[in-house]
Amino acid sequence: MAFREVSVTEIREVLRRWLGGAGLRTISRSLGMDRKAVRRYVEAAQSLGVLREGGVEQLDDGLLGGVSLLVVPGGRRERGRTWHLCEQHRAFLQDLVDGDLRLTKIQELLKRRSGVEVPYRTLHRYASGELSFRRVVPTVRVDDGEPGGELQVDFGRMGLLTDAATGKRRVVWALIFTACFSRHSYVYLSYRQGLEDVIRGFEAAWTFFGGIFAVVIPDNMKSVVNKVDPLKPLLNERFLEYSQARDFEIDTARVRKPKDKPRVERAVPYVRESFWEGEDFESLEQAQKQAVWWCLNTAGRRTHGTTRKQPVAVFEAEEKPLLKPAPSSVYELPLVVEVKVHPDHHVRVDHALYSMPTAYIGQQVRVHATTELVRIYHRNRLIKTHPRKPQGERSTHPEDYPPEKRIYAMRDLETLRRNAEAAGPNVGIYAQRLLDTDLPWTQMRHCYRLLGLVRRYGAGRVDTACGKALELDVVDVLRVDRMLQQALETGPPLPERPRGKVVHLRFARPASDFAVDKGGER
Repeated sequence: MAFREVSVTEIREVLRRWLGGAGLRTISRSLGMDRKAVRRYVEAAQSLGVLREGGVEQLDDGLLGGVSLLVVPGGRRERGRTWHLCEQHRAFLQDLVDGDLRLTKIQELLKRRSGVEVPYRTLHRYASGELSFRRVVPTVRVDDGEPGGELQVDFGRMGLLTDAATGKRRVVWALIFTACFSRHSYVYLSYRQGLEDVIRGFEAAWTFFGGIFAVVIPDNMKSVVNKVDPLKPLLNERFLEYSQARDFEIDTARVRKPKDKPRVERAVPYVRESFWEGEDFESLEQAQKQAVWWCLNTAGRRTHGTTRKQPVAVFEAEEKPLLKPAPSSVYELPLVVEVKVHPDHHVRVDHALYSMPTAYIGQQVRVHATTELVRIYHRNRLIKTHPRKPQGERSTHPEDYPPEKRIYAMRDLETLRRNAEAAGPNVGIYAQRLLDTDLPWTQMRHCYRLLGLVRRYGAGRVDTACGKALELDVVDVLRVDRMLQQALETGPPLPERPRGKVVHLRFARPASDFAVDKGGER
């Protein structure tokens, strides 16, 4: 008779019938067991002190366990010839198993190199039981935690969908959120797995759940984790800022450790099979609306296989009241870039310019830009703030320029006039005359030359020279410069020009000298 395992119930029935007076042949025939096996169980019971006239009260669980161990020591039966062949080549088989070879390949190599042919089932039992071939590691069930405590997040590939913008077939990814306590889930669909898509998915999830969970357990997606580590992972700085803004903690799962987030890991194939497969969505927007309906009415109203409760009912009753309030405004993802301060005292961010002090020229700075504000950091210290400007425009603070270049760079005509007036009244008037044009900034260099004369010759001499030039109605800085070079500003006063008289000049020529004979004769 082929070997089969005898259960405790069958052992009890053998001994119960034997105690009732039945013979070994009768027991064997009625229970379909080998008569030798029946005898072994009866003899084992007798060796443990069972008396035939003692009654069935003797058959407790301890006695039955002892009988089973006596008949089959250690719960194992005698191994066959092929098993012993495997045992003889244990070292060879262990090396192949450690090399992560397939079992069919191991069977072939064993036959080729050792001439030993072992059935696949025997080889599989030996490798699994003795050599730890793909042995299932014992695990434990992690407690669900407190209501509203943990939210597990993972990406899952759904399938292909035609992108309405490009007309091409693209892969659709599902960002799946599963509440650990209630198993209530939310699905956010996107074509990409970038940081912007992840944050938009989180924002939609907070709206769907009506609140924010205390702890988020994401997979090691690149948009969240820059460098994986089981103890101290390096998180993406922009996602870390988002978690701070929404006030939740991040506890990333370890690499290739799906049991760190088993609730959402089991949800991925369920979402794909129950929600996505077999559907014909026209657009991503339509699929997203259907995903929300599916989360609430299909996945949420089913009886969960583990909790045996409806996830939506548990969530509404026990989790939702404990969540942090949902955000009242949409989170704005800042633009974060590393840029260098140019020699022109500006940094370039999103095709707009923002001024920086001279001390930071050539330095690398980090810029955080929102739609309203641009914050510039150097070595984690905030050094400059500007309003956000559209592309092509700039924000410049005059104090960022050196004082000697500030007026010209900013075309600050008023400051230029005030500096000229401070040198003297005539210098101020002269500067005003210089700038009195339709395009005054084109005359700024002349004013700078005038102020340069003040520094070279002194304010008193330049003011006197400007007074002389104003008397002659000569508005030319070069003339003033020549006067100062020749010290003419201190000469005798010019005679007052008579009014109402015709002045005859000494070298004047009559107008006839300039006449032209149209006939060609002179």
